Amino acid sequence: MTVLFWILGVLAVPTLLFVLWLAWVFLKELFNPSPDEDAEETEAAEAAQAAEKLGLLPAERQNTDLAGPLPAEWAGVLAAVRGGDWLPAADLLASIGRDWERRSWAAYLLAECAAEEDAWLLAWESVRRDDPDAAVVRARSTVILAWKLRGAQKAQYTTGEQFDAFHRTLAGAREEVARAAALNPDDPTPYVAEIWVALGLGYPNARMDKLWEEITARAPHHYEAHFSALQYWCAKWRGSERQATEFAERAAAGAPLGSLLTALPLIAHFEHDDSEDTEADNTPEMLARVEAALADAAAADPSHPRLPELRHLLAFYLHLQDRNEAALEQFKLVDGYVHALPWRYRNDKAGYYCRVRNTVVREVAAQAAPAAV
Repeated sequence: MTVLFWILGVLAVPTLLFVLWLAWVFLKELFNPSPDEDAEETEAAEAAQAAEKLGLLPAERQNTDLAGPLPAEWAGVLAAVRGGDWLPAADLLASIGRDWERRSWAAYLLAECAAEEDAWLLAWESVRRDDPDAAVVRARSTVILAWKLRGAQKAQYTTGEQFDAFHRTLAGAREEVARAAALNPDDPTPYVAEIWVALGLGYPNARMDKLWEEITARAPHHYEAHFSALQYWCAKWRGSERQATEFAERAAAGAPLGSLLTALPLIAHFEHDDSEDTEADNTPEMLARVEAALADAAAADPSHPRLPELRHLLAFYLHLQDRNEAALEQFKLVDGYVHALPWRYRNDKAGYYCRVRNTVVREVAAQAAPAAV
């Protein structure tokens, strides 16, 4: 028996050594990148360094809340309301007057603050009970609060309690929207806010059409209104790819240069494109859409609050169309801010933005290298 154990032990040694070798190989593969991975990491690091040499910012320095910089005055107003002072907000909206594009954007930014903490807005409302500016901020903040209560997850990951709070708050928002609209009948901003009520509560298409008539009667080429309505018509919400594309193309075709509505066909494409390659981004139709958007951006007021959003889209699609020099020019104009499509839907939007941007930097450098030789 002793001899048998000895023989078995001798036979087990090679097996044990083989198992240990396999474990070593596995751990080596697990913790040591392959030559290809090493090369990719080196390329990524070199591209990041090249981007920084151009003055472009790393991911940790990108603003993830905005698509572009705010006017200095607006930043001061937001700081004031966060400190509890509502007077600068009232002065800002009064000074904007009937510039509906800027009014809706300023009201949204103020409403975001109120959705977090509204003591300053309550103070404003108590002093000026029927102020249409306070009313429109309240309407927008109630809509924003509703969507915060719902959360950003897909329906299957959203609880019944979240949906109840969401629908209850949206129902209240309709009353706030109606009040703001009655206090300032010419203002499209309350109706723009109502689009997100329509989306959340599931307005039928005919009711959405009536809401849209109210908006276009007041501001026929309003960017935020069109962006919001396009979301309603997308397949993921209350429409379809065909309806979204037709809405986008019709709006872009009827808008003057500088309105930025050429962004809409690009957004409709982005919202419905689930392909794994760039073939769908390089059709004659998409090439023409990008050209139209470039002309639109060039004609726009440089201070248009939504211009950075179009530039982000242009940077992305110019890259996918292998027009990296033109893409880099757009990246340079928006760098430092990443809260825009196509980055906004990613959990790591700053990281995703920088990876695409750095790829563009690397491609431009590679194209320039032969010319330098």
